[in-house]
Amino acid sequence: MSSIDLVSALQCLLFVAEEPLSPQRAAEILQIRPEEVAELIEKLQHKLQGHGLHVVHLAGGYTLATLPDYAEYVQALLEPDPQRLSRQALEVLAIVAYRQPITRPQVDALRGVNSSGVMNSLIEKDLLRITGRAKAPGRPFLLATTDYFLSAFGLSNLDDLPQLELPLLAAKAGSARLFQDEAAPQSEAEQPAPEDEAPLEAEDESGL
Repeated sequence: MSSIDLVSALQCLLFVAEEPLSPQRAAEILQIRPEEVAELIEKLQHKLQGHGLHVVHLAGGYTLATLPDYAEYVQALLEPDPQRLSRQALEVLAIVAYRQPITRPQVDALRGVNSSGVMNSLIEKDLLRITGRAKAPGRPFLLATTDYFLSAFGLSNLDDLPQLELPLLAAKAGSARLFQDEAAPQSEAEQPAPEDEAPLEAEDESGL
């Protein structure tokens, strides 16, 4: 297959892919070396110049997206307005993103309120995921962000997060000890979470 045909084939793959397409998967399908994918992406970007789409690098892969210049037209088509996250949800997401893996008691200690309802909502929205259980009393769940979180916030990986010193994450009198007690190396702290775990319950401190 010629280089031009490969560029068009890659464009088709990005168009139908439901999530960012990794270079490895693209290379496997197109029967080329993974390092050649970046060259095809560059050619596809050039091909799309003057059009309403471009290729973006998200969550370790590539996807087609509309240009920001046409956002208002796309938003009009997708009305009602996309669901916005509450301040509480953004607060929990920030804590998890910067301190993951983290347990609900740890998040509660930092926020000063029960976070189980917000966390359940974020898990349902595929912004958070359960990665295992902490080696701590009650074996609380460990939470981390998802690939969809990266895509939703336009991040290639967690290293793209702004380098911030969040006041919210400053150790409080009780939270410092909480992190010290629950922290453990990942090999010891985490165990695979059962696939059929029930939603987090606010009154059940032995869960998350």
